[in-house]
Amino acid sequence: MKIATKYHGELEVNREEVITFSKGIPGFLEEKKFTLLPLNDEDVFFLLQSLKTPDLAFVIADPFAFYKEYDFNLASHYMTELDITSEKNVMVYAFVTIMDPFLESTINLQAPLILNREQKRGRQIILTGTDYKTKHPLFRKMMK
Repeated sequence: MKIATKYHGELEVNREEVITFSKGIPGFLEEKKFTLLPLNDEDVFFLLQSLKTPDLAFVIADPFAFYKEYDFNLASHYMTELDITSEKNVMVYAFVTIMDPFLESTINLQAPLILNREQKRGRQIILTGTDYKTKHPLFRKMMK
């Protein structure tokens, strides 16, 4: 199927690449269908592109690329909701806030995106009882 995107114009997307967020994303509850698009060739940054709204695309990143010690437990009800049966089917991403200059960009470790790569289901969860915040420096080593 063809979709209009914010940054890449019109693209062809396979139906198998559509990720369903049955409850939407906080702040965008009507947006239920997205696809992941690479932002660069390094497999670190991606766009979470809405299929419904061409101008809605979030920059997301692999949080482990920036915070190797990032760790949390996924509650069993999320595992059930996303039909996760194996850890190998889970992908974790985090929203990135792009700043100017780019080195001041931040990553949201408090509310990761959890995706079931096999079932193509996703959910943004909010972690409680952790020290994670919504604005961790993306390039913390460079900020010192």
